[in-house]
Amino acid sequence: MANNLVDGIIPSQPPIEPQSDVYVLKSRLEWGEPAFTILDVSDRRTYNEGHIMGAMATPIDELVHTASSSLDKSRDIYVYGTTEEQTTQAAQSLRSAGFEHVSELKGGLAAWKAIGGPTEGIIESQTPAGADDYNVVSRIQNHVDNLQK
Repeated sequence: MANNLVDGIIPSQPPIEPQSDVYVLKSRLEWGEPAFTILDVSDRRTYNEGHIMGAMATPIDELVHTASSSLDKSRDIYVYGTTEEQTTQAAQSLRSAGFEHVSELKGGLAAWKAIGGPTEGIIESQTPAGADDYNVVSRIQNHVDNLQK
């Protein structure tokens, strides 16, 4: 791996934690970090209604098969489901299948939405994010303005 052109240019990431909060994931997305995957293990209907932007629909009963056929075992994977129990079960299934870097996204979609993370899906498209949700500078300015009221 010493002949890899990006070695020394892009600092290597520390291993992901077994559990991550949504701020960690949002930070990685905002910085455009490569080489991680977000898996939504809820059923298709729930996924179609709303999910984290960019998350792959991977119902829990198809999880190991789908992941094994499409993802590298060393890839960083953030997983979340409808409940914390489903999230934990999915992470354990992936780890048992040999995936090395699996992190449970604590709070799932609800926590993601609470911090203004981008979402997509049928219901999500009917409740669009505020225009400033993607713009950190205007969000900070709004925060400062609100503090002064």
